[in-house]
Amino acid sequence: MKLHMQILIALGLGLKRNWHILVGLFLGVIAGIWLHNAPNPIVMNALHFIGQLFIRLIQMVVIPLVISAIVIGITSIGDSKQIGKLGTKLIVYYGIISIVAVAIGCSLALLIKPGLGAAAFINSDVATGIQAQVATTIESQKGNLLNILLGFVPKNPLASATTGDMVPIIVFTVLFSVALAKVGEINRPFVSFFESIFAATMKITDWIMCFAAPGVFALTAVAVSAFGCDIFMSISKYLGVLVIGFAIQLLIVYPLFLKIFSKVSIWMLYAAIAEAMMVAFGTASSSATLPLTIACCEKRGISHKITSFVIPLGATLNMDGTALLQCVAVIFLAQAYGVVLTPFLVVQIAILAIVASCTCAGIPGAGLITIALVLNGMGLSPEQLVAGFAFLFTIERITDMMRTLVNVTSDAVVAAAIADNENEINYDLLNNPENYNDVIE
Repeated sequence: MKLHMQILIALGLGLKRNWHILVGLFLGVIAGIWLHNAPNPIVMNALHFIGQLFIRLIQMVVIPLVISAIVIGITSIGDSKQIGKLGTKLIVYYGIISIVAVAIGCSLALLIKPGLGAAAFINSDVATGIQAQVATTIESQKGNLLNILLGFVPKNPLASATTGDMVPIIVFTVLFSVALAKVGEINRPFVSFFESIFAATMKITDWIMCFAAPGVFALTAVAVSAFGCDIFMSISKYLGVLVIGFAIQLLIVYPLFLKIFSKVSIWMLYAAIAEAMMVAFGTASSSATLPLTIACCEKRGISHKITSFVIPLGATLNMDGTALLQCVAVIFLAQAYGVVLTPFLVVQIAILAIVASCTCAGIPGAGLITIALVLNGMGLSPEQLVAGFAFLFTIERITDMMRTLVNVTSDAVVAAAIADNENEINYDLLNNPENYNDVIE
């Protein structure tokens, strides 16, 4: 069967269940264009409120869901050797996908040179100063990586929970869960407590998803109304590089990955997680989409044992779409300011983009915020690149929506591969969309 036909079939299978979310997306684009041409503050305020309410409702359950899912997932595995096996496989698979993503991003940016079109808008004196600073300070910024890694370990897990700092929360929860698994049956009351929390948060997620269509509509309308269609002309190459890069990840890298490491059909998987993909695009938040990603995977054939372990970790640590975006964005800025991109500097950008993406919060806008870490590796700060950053932020919402779609999809792809490897996948269910259970019950 032709590739485009497979994609259309997968989308059609998802459309049967997700038409209301898809309609919300399309209507949001139309409303956004109308509001861009005829601004209405009252309507904009109402849409902003609805969109933010939807995101907050889902973010409300993220921390209890992540903690309870990891505790249940690791303790259900029980055998510490099995935990190590799954953890090693998870790191290897996520590493492969992230390395390929940054390689694609760097290659496309160096080939198409999106930053050259913005060079005319950069002050020549500022550009000269930036070039000199990069040349003199790049060697002195290599110690940041150790500080970032140190920040992964929480001094106070409760403080990290109250501030929503997900990486330290994940680190503590994984260590705590491994310890619970090691102590044996004495952990049952505590694990039962978290099983109740997980079930309750999933039920709340079902309720929240009833609000998905208006929420996605509002978020999309607000995003499109901010820039309309004209902005695409001045930064079309940058946007084009990202679209091509993300498309390669979704249509080439992930299918090849699953073909090499499992026997899962990528098109059936896309049909199974169609709701999560659409909500990821609409919300631009992988954290907000996390409960839905888990629900889609569990209700369409991937075992709870795998989803509860792999997906919460992936939603925090696996951000290959973000890493790709950050590579392209930094190279765009370097080209705009005339910075010489040596092979060493390109490799450094790629490595720091992977690290920065791991520290990126799963919320809208975080991809460009954590780009400061990559720039810091070049001896720069975002404040020094005001003109260039203005270009990036004009279409930040659209690029955010695309990179979040890629991030969420890659989590499900890795979960499906590991589930196949461990015989924890129900192919009779996964490959028969007509038998899927609805996410909303």
